[in-house]
Amino acid sequence: MKTNPRRLALLGSVTAMVLAAGGMVGAAATEVAGARAAGPAEPQAVAEKLPGAPYLYLGWGDPQSATSVMSETGVSAFTMAFMLSSGGCTPAWDGQRPLTGGVDEQTIDAIQAAGGQVQISFGGYSGNKLGPNCAGPEAFAGAVQQVIDAHGPDVVDFDIENTDEYEDYAVQDRILQGIAIVKQNNPGVKAVVTIPTTTTGPGGAGSRLITRAAELGTPIDNYTIMTFDFGGSDMVADTISAAQGLKDQLKAAHGWSDAEAYSYSGISGMNGLSDVGETTTPAQWTEIRDWADANGLTRFAYWAVNRDRGCEGGGVTSNCSGIAQQDLEFTRITAGF
Repeated sequence: MKTNPRRLALLGSVTAMVLAAGGMVGAAATEVAGARAAGPAEPQAVAEKLPGAPYLYLGWGDPQSATSVMSETGVSAFTMAFMLSSGGCTPAWDGQRPLTGGVDEQTIDAIQAAGGQVQISFGGYSGNKLGPNCAGPEAFAGAVQQVIDAHGPDVVDFDIENTDEYEDYAVQDRILQGIAIVKQNNPGVKAVVTIPTTTTGPGGAGSRLITRAAELGTPIDNYTIMTFDFGGSDMVADTISAAQGLKDQLKAAHGWSDAEAYSYSGISGMNGLSDVGETTTPAQWTEIRDWADANGLTRFAYWAVNRDRGCEGGGVTSNCSGIAQQDLEFTRITAGF
């Protein structure tokens, strides 16, 4: 497992912009032949707000006790990462820890027993993912259903990145159609997609995913963008600009108002140092949170609780932020969303 298994998303976004669409679109069309293009989905006026849910990854980075973090910070939700393939279309934590009976289930049970909410994230930047390994939308939805049945999450988060899911349009469509099946069978479970972005909103494969989800009528409750690895110098301005770009794309795809589009939008940042050396300070993360609150965004997350510890000059590592900060400071801020 790499130190940062879901990172360098911007590279994937840039690559997607220069892909020759013909081959991949043709593959997608083959898989979804005969599927009804439902057209833009009708919004629920504005979408329901989810509690701030930072990512907690039990595969590396000296993970903290989730319930201790809850009591120390007031956070009431976590995004648990990552659900991958253990071979074929069989789900497992990180592709290797058992779906049930291990530390992940113990942690989820403890969070829920303490009154917290669990979001389970599928995919990420690296690893053996279910999207390319499941034969079709029904099989993919079946794998997701196993996870829902095992853990009863409030939210399933599909972190769609890299060439194997994000930039492969047949797999993109497989996931989007699979999400529709999951929602039909589990109407009380929220479905989120988390995708890369540029500073002006999703590009290339991300724009295509937004448009395609509308064409297929996939009932996605929130589109979250990963607002880091921009290579910029002002993380507040870049994050706001990216979220405004997402809002504009959702408006165009669905015919929504600004308020509706923002309510289907979310932000997932990276605390402290990002992979490309940007810095997001606690003060900046607070400013980003307050902007998201004021504009009606409904999901707020960051990567990762494991890194929410100070280590000024420590670089980009799995168990601290690389900057001077109070331990769990970003989690406290996120809890205020």
